[in-house]
Amino acid sequence: MSQLEILEFPDPRLRTLAQPVTVFDAALKTLVADMFETMYAAPGVGLAATQVDVHQQLLVADMSENSDHPLVLINPRILEKDGEQVYQEGCLSFPGIFADVDRALRIKVAAHDADGGEFVLDVEGPLAVCIQHEMDHLVGKLFVDHLSLLKRTMLLKRMEKKRRQNA
Repeated sequence: MSQLEILEFPDPRLRTLAQPVTVFDAALKTLVADMFETMYAAPGVGLAATQVDVHQQLLVADMSENSDHPLVLINPRILEKDGEQVYQEGCLSFPGIFADVDRALRIKVAAHDADGGEFVLDVEGPLAVCIQHEMDHLVGKLFVDHLSLLKRTMLLKRMEKKRRQNA
């Protein structure tokens, strides 16, 4: 296993549309393991393949306190959405930046596991937020795209200021 480089905004590759996974092989399982290692080390609770410059429909997540409930969703599709919640989101591609985002409270999502098996998952609350956030990455959408122009501008200026301070 190895850690992968996480793309940071404004890298244009974050806007790339991910393609469906068609081959479920050892290379895919290695990528999944590397993504988990990268996510845990960051530290984060979710990571889309797009964020590590792999443009396939794959995401990993683990919202557990002990990092012991890993979840892999390959070719995920939302079947149902219900309710609404506002949740403060961050993103590994936007280090140190957080904002309140409106998302569905509950979702039903269909996906494949790393072996190609299909499953359906009903989730709500923070895990539903995480999955929706990571699925956005797979279509080139970022969490700041959900914000008003004013809020987005303020956050991006704050991020640029932090970047200059760290340089």
